[in-house]
Amino acid sequence: MRNALIVVWMLMCSIAAADAQVSVGVAAPGLSIGINLPGYPQLVPVPGYPVYYAPQVDANYFFYDGMYWVYDGENWYASTWYNGPWALVVPDAVPLFVLRVPVRYYRRPPVYFRGWRADFAPRWGEHWGRGWEQHHRRWDRWDRGSVPARAPLPLYQRQYSGSRYPHVEQQQAYHARNYRYQPRDTLVRQHYPAQSLRGERMNAPERRQGARQDRASPPLEQHRSGPSSATQERTPGAQEPFPQRERSNAARSEQARPMLNREQHAPHAGGRGEQHGPEARNHDNARRGEQEGTAGRGEQRGSERGR
Repeated sequence: MRNALIVVWMLMCSIAAADAQVSVGVAAPGLSIGINLPGYPQLVPVPGYPVYYAPQVDANYFFYDGMYWVYDGENWYASTWYNGPWALVVPDAVPLFVLRVPVRYYRRPPVYFRGWRADFAPRWGEHWGRGWEQHHRRWDRWDRGSVPARAPLPLYQRQYSGSRYPHVEQQQAYHARNYRYQPRDTLVRQHYPAQSLRGERMNAPERRQGARQDRASPPLEQHRSGPSSATQERTPGAQEPFPQRERSNAARSEQARPMLNREQHAPHAGGRGEQHGPEARNHDNARRGEQEGTAGRGEQRGSERGR
């Protein structure tokens, strides 16, 4: 009997170890659904969908639009960190692309998935009732040619595992600092602020300061660029007078050379003028005297004839 009890106890321990990743429990703050991964999971793209799944995790574990999504067979949960804590998501708030993932990518499909086609999405209308299906008509039909791109994985979380896995207060700060992606899906955006609310509050002063800097930066740029542009505008004008000055100086030097030549020759001309000037004037006076004398003799002869 004792041996039988030991065997039963060992079987129970092995079952508990196998289900350690998917055991369901509740803890505060947030929800703990038993996802206790030893490290960052391997995430593989679902072909044709903007969703990743974790083939090595014994759970229905997905990543879509910046958040992790887990389905425990009854409820959906979401988190911005791979090991939670998790937030409960009601059926109406689950993103449609998460619900469209085919059955084959559910690593632990619930019992009611049996009989459903593996390459089709689960029949959520049958499970959640006609009310949900009426509010989500044609949810499983979409333009497969316009599927949005997959969000980048927050791979920075690889360095946080085991005892280094951060608490909720630290998670928000780490996530805000290391993961800049912002969700595009409207439903995801409704969950994302709830997960990052504390981080948003922490970063609000920085964002306000950044916004003030952004608003103030254009005048500063204009103020800074003003002198440089003015300098650039003045630079051609400031460089142009120098060639003109050089040309004007060259022209003046060219004009000055004849004057210098004339000045250099002027003393020689002046010397010749001083040497020959009086002789020339005497010669002119002599000629004038001869002309006056001839005229006087002519007049005298005329008067004598008249007598």
